[in-house]
Amino acid sequence: MIEYKKHRLDNGLRVLVHSDTSTPMVAVNTLYNVGARDERPDKTGFAHLFEHLMFEGSIHVPRFDYALQRAGGENNAFTTNDITNYYLSLPAQNLETAFWLESDRMLGLDFSEQKLETQKNVVVEEYKQSYLNQPYGDAWLLIRPLAYEVHPYRWATIGKSIDHIKDATLPDVKDFFAAFYNPSNAILTVAGNVEASDVFELAEKWFGDIDSPPAYRRKLPEEPGQSGAKRKTVTRDVPQSQIYIVFHMCGRGHPDFHTTDLLSDILSNGESARLPARLVHEQRMFSDINAYISGNLDPGLFVITGKPHNHTDIEKAEEVLWKEALGLVNNVVDQRELQKVKNKVEATHTFSESNLLAKAMNLAYYELQGDAGIYNRQIEAYAKVTADDIQRVASGLFRQENSATLRYLRNTHMPS
Repeated sequence: MIEYKKHRLDNGLRVLVHSDTSTPMVAVNTLYNVGARDERPDKTGFAHLFEHLMFEGSIHVPRFDYALQRAGGENNAFTTNDITNYYLSLPAQNLETAFWLESDRMLGLDFSEQKLETQKNVVVEEYKQSYLNQPYGDAWLLIRPLAYEVHPYRWATIGKSIDHIKDATLPDVKDFFAAFYNPSNAILTVAGNVEASDVFELAEKWFGDIDSPPAYRRKLPEEPGQSGAKRKTVTRDVPQSQIYIVFHMCGRGHPDFHTTDLLSDILSNGESARLPARLVHEQRMFSDINAYISGNLDPGLFVITGKPHNHTDIEKAEEVLWKEALGLVNNVVDQRELQKVKNKVEATHTFSESNLLAKAMNLAYYELQGDAGIYNRQIEAYAKVTADDIQRVASGLFRQENSATLRYLRNTHMPS
């Protein structure tokens, strides 16, 4: 359990503190309630672009990393379809340095044509290296628009088209910053050797006078129910073919989310799980196989994917993946198997509580969902899942009309 205290500034910034006197360090996490789903369809990739721009200097701090390193700190960030998250750690006695740095870039970035052009070039190169020149790199650029028709999950965080980044203008990025990077759209969490009262005082000092527009209210198009199976086949210069079958599933706030998560664990969490045990080790049809959930806040995707050996017929490979999925529909899961995956979830959850930065991140992420205390109720939620729940959710999930399949085939002219 993570104990914490919470304070909200008049400008809307939520501040949460977890005190841990066993460490000389402190972790500071700033979560902005903006991700790729908040972008315009004709201007995508902006949230990810800002992951880079936020380190390019702010009004009073020309070099964010340099100032932090002088205080003995380190930092990084990541972007998803749902959030943009910045995190850092440093000695607890230098906590105010973190507040100075984070508040200054929330107050305003030092925008310039040169800095924008630099980071646009960085993102374009990332797109080429990670998505175009990497084996299987473009798979999710194909899967997302195949699975989604109207919801903005239909594009990746890198963007729908790299031209959207190439064509981004200084007024474009200034407007995006003004809309989302402000106190009312952020959650600040601090975990480490600190007193909550001291943190709240620093928050008022450094963030209290930053103006904020009214809280952002998200209005996204709801993805309609799928009426038939979707399929796409591509051929690429890769060493092995790969099959992706994705199914529409509930979002994080849905009562069936934990059941769906355990369902993916039954299929592939560990080498003794069903998919690797049967299809990799026993039948030797696949060299690699996995099942996982996207874990999105809005309704996401349940993914089953595997690389069949080159001697495996692709039709047969897809058939056995469906057979394993439908096995959870037609048969009630054994209580011992279900308890095994529950134990793994509990162990992972407990381990995360030993990591200072993970605690700061989790507090922010669950606060975004309405209450940071939800994190402390996760194990209980997983423990309540029954074998009947697994079968019921599997029955609704693993239907042809709820599926989208990408066959990512190896160019047979490539050497094995």
